[in-house]
Amino acid sequence: MISSTILLGMIGPWQYVIIGLAILLLFGGKKIPELMRGLGSGIKEFKDASKDDTSKKEKE
Repeated sequence: MISSTILLGMIGPWQYVIIGLAILLLFGGKKIPELMRGLGSGIKEFKDASKDDTSKKEKE
């Protein structure tokens, strides 16, 4: 019983392939680079905003 619950929580390489194919089918090949670009710019903005918050706290 315990070993089956441990195995269900693990993600193997075939699950990554299936997830990748599902994303490719949902969004298409042309849309994925745009999504990644948007994700990267969002992460960059988040990091910049968190740096601004820490610098403001240090000044106070």
